[in-house]
Amino acid sequence: MLTVPRTRRSKASAPRDPERTRKRLLSAASQEVYKSGFQGTDLETILDAAGVTKGALYYHFENKEALGYAVVDEVLTGITREKWLEPLRGAADPLAALKGIFLGTSLRPEHVAGGCPLNNLAQEMSPLDEGFRKRLAKVFALWHGAIAGALRDAQKRGLVRRDVNADETATFLMAAYEGYISLSKNSQDASLLRQGNKALAQYLETLRPA
Repeated sequence: MLTVPRTRRSKASAPRDPERTRKRLLSAASQEVYKSGFQGTDLETILDAAGVTKGALYYHFENKEALGYAVVDEVLTGITREKWLEPLRGAADPLAALKGIFLGTSLRPEHVAGGCPLNNLAQEMSPLDEGFRKRLAKVFALWHGAIAGALRDAQKRGLVRRDVNADETATFLMAAYEGYISLSKNSQDASLLRQGNKALAQYLETLRPA
């Protein structure tokens, strides 16, 4: 497990707008971690990007590790809810909703170059820090549950074949999606991700009853 040195702090006074300051710290931290990885990002870089003082940081977070955990619990979880849970919740046609998510994945150069923030952090920190691993596993489980639940709902309404295993299919879709993102990131080629998402969209149609 990675041990992040705990920095002793004196009792910090509350920032003038604590909630706004906390959001700025989380936003800056998530962007810097996405760009440089958790281990490659230092607190000074985050503070400069957020435009806040070290005292304001320690008012909200005990150390860098605590800030990183909050990025997973709040930022990455929020992104997952917005991208996967909300579009699938109550969708008239879950397969069509899933296709829309895949085909709507950003192909902007900075996103292709950066890859998936969730998978990036999982690859970097899961082998090193149990706190990160458990939190990231919860986000993956949330994502998996959204897809599997949508498939089960579609089965109940006759939109997906009865022989389809919702849990296994959800795992396959997640793995394939992340794989295409990783291939595109490594090659810096958005066309790979475009082709992959098109293939996943076509696969989803095979799940419909004959």
